[in-house]
Amino acid sequence: MDLTELFAFLSIPSVSTDPARREDVRRAALWLEERLKARGFRTELHETPLHPILYAERFVDEKAPTVLVYGHYDVQPPDPLELWESPPFSPVVREGRIYARGASDDKGQLFAHVLAAEEAPVNLKFLVEGEEEIGSPHLPPFVRANREKLRADVVLVSDGAMFAPHTPTLTYGLRGLCYLEVRLRGARRDLHSGAFGGVAPNPIQALGWLLARLKDEGTGRVLIPGFYERVRPVPEEEKALWPSLDEEALKRELGVEILPGEEGYAPLERLWARPTLDPNGIWGGYQGEGSKTVIPAEAGMKLSMRLVPDQDPEEVADQAEAYLKAVCPPGYALEVRRLHGGRPVLTDPFSPPMRLMARALEEVWGRPPVYTREGGTIPVVAELKETLGAPIVLLGLGLPDDNLHAPNEKLDLVNLEKGVEVIRRFHRLLAG
Repeated sequence: MDLTELFAFLSIPSVSTDPARREDVRRAALWLEERLKARGFRTELHETPLHPILYAERFVDEKAPTVLVYGHYDVQPPDPLELWESPPFSPVVREGRIYARGASDDKGQLFAHVLAAEEAPVNLKFLVEGEEEIGSPHLPPFVRANREKLRADVVLVSDGAMFAPHTPTLTYGLRGLCYLEVRLRGARRDLHSGAFGGVAPNPIQALGWLLARLKDEGTGRVLIPGFYERVRPVPEEEKALWPSLDEEALKRELGVEILPGEEGYAPLERLWARPTLDPNGIWGGYQGEGSKTVIPAEAGMKLSMRLVPDQDPEEVADQAEAYLKAVCPPGYALEVRRLHGGRPVLTDPFSPPMRLMARALEEVWGRPPVYTREGGTIPVVAELKETLGAPIVLLGLGLPDDNLHAPNEKLDLVNLEKGVEVIRRFHRLLAG
């Protein structure tokens, strides 16, 4: 497989959360637009207050079915840079794997659809955004305003993972997300811990108290009132569809001795169908080498809550903010910022397009696919499902160990190559 185009795509540092990379994000959109034009697509670049939305379409026959492909050209920040074995925006192949930021999430998987588009016997539309990694703030209103333009017989998304190596997988569920930033302020300025220790409020200490009250240490359950009220239980017949999880192999892969989580639920259900709360970052005070005896004026943390049907991100944000304010110790000013979110989604694992994709997967891989939910979030999928009313097919081409959002992100070449062939066969099956 010729990787020249993909490597050029991966070389663009399109980090959507970094204002300094705004022009690079735009450059990635323009680069992809030119690649689609070269394959006969008519394109439109729609500006937003942040990063542009790329729409492209190519019609072969008015009687042919129409496939809408969703993906994103933005990537996560590459930090910490010192842990990368090769520069994050200088893609390389090592031992049959492409290493680069965006290799799996989502440039590599998206580009599989671009490669598969050549001579496709179906009408194709592409909807590609540059804000997925920051919650897709401008895509839902675009989808609602362009319902007819985006109309399709099936929506095809590759922004996920196979269950295991050499295991064809169809995903039918995604968790949602509620992401908050919490800031605590004590005194008006940083203070000397000798001169003021004993009388000054310490936001780091208060942050520790808050964190300790978010989860029960014994059961692992989130303590926010109302957090579990809307959680939809998983039917036993659905669990029967799930593959078995090798828990010992997972421990070895993660380098841990236990798999902690909510009491009373197996690890696979906790990964796919139970809500979670995790601190993603914490700061305050002096972080440099050596010592500095300071009581900081401010401390903060970032919290992500993964949500499941039928939880609502805004309602969970309301619940979390109210609880944090209720348990915040006196003497501190607390601020909760809502950064982004996304709704959970379930699709029909046995819709006609899913059955065709299952057939394509079996023809290419030589074995039938397994059916999974996924713990991650693709914010716009719920909007596409509700607004367009078309069946959703979630075809992940990555693997759980692809180091998404971490150093040394990778995509296995065999998955990319077979993924392109699976998509081509799906197009042919859909066209009849």
